[in-house]
Amino acid sequence: MGGACVDANRSSQKKPFTMTAKEETTVLQTLDSLRARYDDLPVARAEKGIRQAMKLWTDNDGNEAEFIAFCLAHYVNGEAAREQLFLRLSDKFELLLGSFNKIDLELKKTIHEDIDEPLPIDYDMGGYDVSAHFKDDMFANKVAFTTVLNFPSFTLQEKQEQGESWSRLQWAYARMGDLFTARIPANVQQRVSATQTAADNYISDYNIMMGELRNDNGDALFPAGMKLLSHWNLRDELKSNYADAAHGLEKQRMIYTVMKRIVTQEIPERVINRHDVQWNPIANRVFKDGREIAAAAEPDTRYAVLLDNFHALQSVDAYTPATPSYIQRAFDGGMEFSKDEVKDMFTRFVSSAQVKQVATLIETRLGRPLEPFDIWYDGFKSRSSIPEDELTAITRRLYPNAGAFERAMPTLLQRLGFTPDEAARISDKIEVDAARGSGHAWGAAMKGDKAHLRTRIAPSGMDYKGYNIAVHEFGHNVEQTISLYDIDYYMLNGVPNTAFTEALAFLFQKRDLGLLGIRESANDKEWLTALDIFWGCYEIMGVALVDIAVWEWMYANPHATPVQLKENVLRIARELWNACYAPILGEPDSPILAIYSHMIDNPLYLANYPMGHLIEFQLEEFLRDAHFADEVTRIYRMGRLSPQWWMKRATGREVSIEPMLNAVKAR
Repeated sequence: MGGACVDANRSSQKKPFTMTAKEETTVLQTLDSLRARYDDLPVARAEKGIRQAMKLWTDNDGNEAEFIAFCLAHYVNGEAAREQLFLRLSDKFELLLGSFNKIDLELKKTIHEDIDEPLPIDYDMGGYDVSAHFKDDMFANKVAFTTVLNFPSFTLQEKQEQGESWSRLQWAYARMGDLFTARIPANVQQRVSATQTAADNYISDYNIMMGELRNDNGDALFPAGMKLLSHWNLRDELKSNYADAAHGLEKQRMIYTVMKRIVTQEIPERVINRHDVQWNPIANRVFKDGREIAAAAEPDTRYAVLLDNFHALQSVDAYTPATPSYIQRAFDGGMEFSKDEVKDMFTRFVSSAQVKQVATLIETRLGRPLEPFDIWYDGFKSRSSIPEDELTAITRRLYPNAGAFERAMPTLLQRLGFTPDEAARISDKIEVDAARGSGHAWGAAMKGDKAHLRTRIAPSGMDYKGYNIAVHEFGHNVEQTISLYDIDYYMLNGVPNTAFTEALAFLFQKRDLGLLGIRESANDKEWLTALDIFWGCYEIMGVALVDIAVWEWMYANPHATPVQLKENVLRIARELWNACYAPILGEPDSPILAIYSHMIDNPLYLANYPMGHLIEFQLEEFLRDAHFADEVTRIYRMGRLSPQWWMKRATGREVSIEPMLNAVKAR
């Protein structure tokens, strides 16, 4: 690998995406030469591979004669020989990609796990992308050209039109074709990696010291020492207080105010991650030793970090002419749903008549008018009637540390219907770590390696929030393990997009009480489940629509300052709120749809959550009368087909908002 490295910018000289007359002539000459050599040449496929290779070929790779000679030497004719090449390449790519993934995991260990306090060098090393030169090197040594020539890529439309008739091997060929569709210089990739690591570090350390919050009477509403990460832990604490009849509403209003201060950047910088001052978020006043002190607001850091991510990802655009914006790469390339298709689905959902019907039901159950934070209403889950401190007492006793949860995983899987042998086999490939942030699941990328489950664990043990997140991440890990170790072709490992792994994580998470041995005795469980998922979609679809609109605005205004970005994020969030949320939840001009941390540290990921909920709902309907473990295993062994073909083969129908709307409308 090292010997193949060349100057990144030199090896990736850009050229127009449209073929020049000279390049067109070279393509046709190459095709004619192959036709003369092979009587049984599959002409359409060969031409596709030649054209794609030509689009990626630069002057530094050779002249026209050298391109033709390369194609004649490296084109593989005959299905047996082509399959042999595919399997050989798959083995090498698994070794490389799996090793890169393992190294990346280890480099970020100190900043992701709750072990030693990170040093500045840990953040520097965590931002290093060990795979940054991979594609550059593969083009330099021409392995990428061999791959493209023999396994050309297919557009999303082609996959949709042809995928139903493809065999597993043909799908694997298509996924190999997705590997080399652009030439992005290593220095550009390193910039993206470093910027996103910095954004992740900013969010991972954004804690609010709840025990230091004060109301207008100077009272502390939350226990001393409570530290909640924005926004996830704040949201979960807000949800938990629906069970607190005495003080829950005041706590929820305070958390909501904290969230608004974060979004508007009115939050005093002094109170972020600090125990030495007290803060009244309602009046936005800071105190130390009983006396009010001056405290400047956070200087729009949230929006500066978002802009840094935008500029880093925008710098890739020039090297991906087929998807010349990060928005297109995230949707057409990553999700394999078009942006317009997603926006249309989400807009129709949040504007549906069913929203008002469900809101009226929630209002009746609460016995009060809805307020903006009721966007996170959690009362359709049976656990909402159980005080969280009771659940935390259980989880701390069962899981005092990461090792206890890891040892319990086989039992948890057996409770979900997996056989003892299967439960042990899957659990053996998952390692549990105490997280510095809110938690995440990091899958393996080669057989023989382990997936990692990370969740917050306090010195007193795993509280209920940490347990709930752990069960969610466990669902991810189970998917990651099945879709790697049980797949027939390595190039099909994984799922169509992250929404599909989110779906299984949600299915696990909603079973968290059962995994604790708590019987869910709520009447109309299926009805309540439908309502719960529906309301969750109403919330997160709005957040995702804001996220998309913000990225559209940044592309239209690439030279914006953090202040200008902040103003327009708030405008976008308020306009959507006023159109689709204020009529239901009140308070015109609330900016709360912009609170999600993933808007800052995981660009354009948010649409995957509601897509995951839609998939979860359809999977849950399908699994209702099926054996959960057997069907989960069957479904996630399909691997990385395109989203709609995956869904049709899993449940018999495509991803749609209609099943959920119909389920809510049924009563």
